[in-house]
Amino acid sequence: MATVARDQIFDKVQNTLVDALGVDAEEVSGESTLTGDLGAESIDFLDIVFRLEKNFGIKIPRGDLFPENVLSDPQFVSGGKVTERGLVELRQKMPWANFDRISENPNVQDLFTVDMIVNYVESKLGSNN
Repeated sequence: MATVARDQIFDKVQNTLVDALGVDAEEVSGESTLTGDLGAESIDFLDIVFRLEKNFGIKIPRGDLFPENVLSDPQFVSGGKVTERGLVELRQKMPWANFDRISENPNVQDLFTVDMIVNYVESKLGSNN
């Protein structure tokens, strides 16, 4: 099976988010945050996971892409910010994610970006080959 190019994955992720969140494609860039920029709410994350599974033919275990247990734990999130301990936990649970930007400004609403989803899907597709 040939690997899917990153820009093809991005296009499909972008279309998925346009469908799930009712946003315009122009609003969905790699740096766009799901909650802060695109207005996603917790219920939307389930829909996004379902649509990604369908659009890419992959299985996404619960909490794998969006580890909600971390975000609801006061040790890891406090006052709308990800704590140092939370960042350590997220790095362990999400090895495919880049947290450089979030470590400078750890707002929870800025945690999940479009690029992060693309990285995740890319890692899932790569492991299926």
